[in-house]
Amino acid sequence: MNFLSSLDDTSPVPLGAASLAFQTAEPGEGQRWSTWPATIPTERGPEPRPDWLVTSAAAIDTELGVVKTGKEADLHLIERAIPDAAADVPGNAALLAAKRYRTSEHSDFHRSAIYTEGRGLRRTRDVRAVAKGTSFGRAVARVQWAYAEFDALTRLTQLGASVPYPVQVQDTELLMEFIGDGRVAAPRLAQVRADAATLRELFHQVMDFMHTLASAGLAHGDLSPYNLLVHHGRVVAIDLPQVVDVISNPQGFDLLHRDCVNVCDWFTRQRLECDPEELFAELVGVVSV
Repeated sequence: MNFLSSLDDTSPVPLGAASLAFQTAEPGEGQRWSTWPATIPTERGPEPRPDWLVTSAAAIDTELGVVKTGKEADLHLIERAIPDAAADVPGNAALLAAKRYRTSEHSDFHRSAIYTEGRGLRRTRDVRAVAKGTSFGRAVARVQWAYAEFDALTRLTQLGASVPYPVQVQDTELLMEFIGDGRVAAPRLAQVRADAATLRELFHQVMDFMHTLASAGLAHGDLSPYNLLVHHGRVVAIDLPQVVDVISNPQGFDLLHRDCVNVCDWFTRQRLECDPEELFAELVGVVSV
């Protein structure tokens, strides 16, 4: 499932009557006070933080609509802004993608098992509940999934990988940088029609991303042209809750190999040859260093 990539509509997300944060100094319908002050340091994005990040306790979050629904999470677009402040000043207003993992009654975490092998839960009770698939276990799983994606985004940001900046995580909601222009998201790589020179540049960026992960012993785990965005010539990887440690996860190398096949198959169809076995061997060598 690809969340940020679903924002590639050519039409802006419609705004409701109460959706402008500057209309009132108190939250109205479809609004709330910024949840930033309610988070602890480990639930906030890494430093140095970008200039556009809104951290004021006076800010209001305005819902701009549900952009994508999925089996495990829904993606919302929100504006976080300080009422009556100049919106064009960095730190006063920003659009954020809010990924909210769904309630246990409406989500399906069965596919997570192959990705969570090797990950630990602190409490034995949580481990048993998740393994049994109880309602409590599913609740634990969706919180774990949100924090896993936040941790992956944080680590990859620190590694210099091209991913959305992780703003914060709280319970089952992950807020991250919105990749796009205005309220229109960047297109997915699968939608891009590029000339040979541009395609080769995009290819090299994807290779750099995969090498960055491999050098840290990681694999995306579900990499494809559908969860790679292209924004002003820059490739940005999304949908990262399943990032795996290829050593500690028993299926880590299989998932890395699948990433190689998915990426190479697409580029080969675009008439840019890519040998998945050669790429896999190259990345395994990086992991082993």
